[in-house]
Amino acid sequence: MNPIISTRPHHEFLMEYLKDPAKAAPYLNSVAADGELKYLLIALRNVVEAQGGVGPLAEKTHLSRTTLYKTLSPRGNPEFNTLDSILNVYGLRM
Repeated sequence: MNPIISTRPHHEFLMEYLKDPAKAAPYLNSVAADGELKYLLIALRNVVEAQGGVGPLAEKTHLSRTTLYKTLSPRGNPEFNTLDSILNVYGLRM
């Protein structure tokens, strides 16, 4: 007998996984360790989406939604202070 294996889309799994701050921080740390800003921004977008979106992040960082949308966009070019404020929400420092 073969066991039944259920599958689901990767993005769906990732969103559920990253809801837990204890899992999101190591995820971000591992991406940051690679040193590629574009991948860190993708990882941050994933964590922000999983944890409620830009609205809650804006409240925690005291940054405007517009600033956060621009920072986290695929063409984002964040300033150090902005990126540091976002990472601080997730318990990380630059």
